[in-house]
Amino acid sequence: MASWNDYNDASQNPNLIPKGTIAKVRLTIRPGGFDDPSQGWTGGYATRGSTGAVYLNGEFTVLEGPYAKRKIFTLVGLYSPKGPDWGNMGRSFVRGMLNSARGISDKDASPQAQAARRIGGFADLEGLEFLAKIDTGTDANGEPKNEIRMAVTPDHRAYATAMGPHAGAPGPAYAPPAQTYAPPPAAPTQGAFPAAVPRTPPAAGADNRPAWAR
Repeated sequence: MASWNDYNDASQNPNLIPKGTIAKVRLTIRPGGFDDPSQGWTGGYATRGSTGAVYLNGEFTVLEGPYAKRKIFTLVGLYSPKGPDWGNMGRSFVRGMLNSARGISDKDASPQAQAARRIGGFADLEGLEFLAKIDTGTDANGEPKNEIRMAVTPDHRAYATAMGPHAGAPGPAYAPPAQTYAPPPAAPTQGAFPAAVPRTPPAAGADNRPAWAR
């Protein structure tokens, strides 16, 4: 039983979700109003910081389990003036999110999988639901906080159970268009001839000569 006189064994931050927890989350992008059409950054989703770094300000809401409705805030790097590493990490993270949300193995290089990893813009990431591995880091003041840096894909043994019975089912956003098949017209039976069209007998007393002979 916990003692209310000795707090040495109390949790340092009970608001933190334990590191390594796997949870289904939904992404909401907090718009920063920064666009660069040459990079495909449109719609005002990106944010440009005071250092010149560009990122997506991600709000991840836990959807199920004991931590449902908890929110985790993580920046998804797009560009850093210090070098390409941050942007590459952000691209890898988004690839993982798409794989997880759309049930695509990271090893799948099929045309359908490649199409599933493409987006028309950051608006396609808004509301994306995927399986995340929750980590811990520190905020600007050095205080511990939760963050998400990794998406759990179908290659992970916990994926099918955590994502539900429809895990891995391709969604309509990237499924190949259905092909309509029309069977070729049936060939006529060999030796068959068209049925004769019955002729109406002329009326009695009618002049059946052609017009030019009348």
